[in-house]
Amino acid sequence: MYSRQAGRFTLPGFGGPSGPPPRDVIAILAVLFVTFSCQFFASTAILPALMWLSPDVWQRGFVWQLVTYPFAGIGQPGLGIVFEFLILFWFTRDVYLDLGRRRFWRLILPAAVVAALAALLVDVLAGFAGWLAPAGFTLMQGQRVLLAIVIASFAALHREATIYLFFILPIRAGWFPAITLLLAFLAFLQIRDLPGLIGITAATAFAWYRPAGWGYRGNRGGKGGGLKELRLRLRKRYLEWKLSRLKKKRPLRAVPGDPAPGGQVRKGPWVH
Repeated sequence: MYSRQAGRFTLPGFGGPSGPPPRDVIAILAVLFVTFSCQFFASTAILPALMWLSPDVWQRGFVWQLVTYPFAGIGQPGLGIVFEFLILFWFTRDVYLDLGRRRFWRLILPAAVVAALAALLVDVLAGFAGWLAPAGFTLMQGQRVLLAIVIASFAALHREATIYLFFILPIRAGWFPAITLLLAFLAFLQIRDLPGLIGITAATAFAWYRPAGWGYRGNRGGKGGGLKELRLRLRKRYLEWKLSRLKKKRPLRAVPGDPAPGGQVRKGPWVH
């Protein structure tokens, strides 16, 4: 949970104004839930299987998996998957509202493709080296890569904000990408999914630097607010510097005007 005041986050969820969630975010969660459910039925299990990332991309030409695998839910039924979807909703909603629809998809899709290409490259090199990953791409399938992307982008946009992990432990948002990679590494130690670990790392790095490339720092609506804010800050600094220089100068003294008839001093037009 968090708050926008003083960089502390205390509102329900991970932020953002109240109101109906963006339709794109709801659509992502709906597709993930449907594909997640399909894997448990024999007649529909082929759908997520065709969407998940696999070596078939380069072995059999299943190139669509480069963009479909983030939207094929994976995992086991239980509170764990509910928690994953809930965290994904909170972070995705905030990133969407920060960037706007166009930039949101320009973040999600390229990050997913970059992560997939990095993981496939490792898988190819591992195959040439004679080492076969026992659980290839598991760490980055479905909502897992989306979580890495939106968490890293949220941290890049709001790195000074404080998030209460489990509603108790305060952690600065800028640390969340490192925590994500640490958890991925711990999972790697258990299942030895090197392509998946590299894919999560690539997705996190891409999402961390992508908003910076747009000059973006957490502006709601996604219409170049970062550049405008930077320009206003520079102008403010210049005016403060100019004012400080004027204060250091000697005080200005009034200059009398021309003597008027009768010996009185005639005020100039600039004197009020």
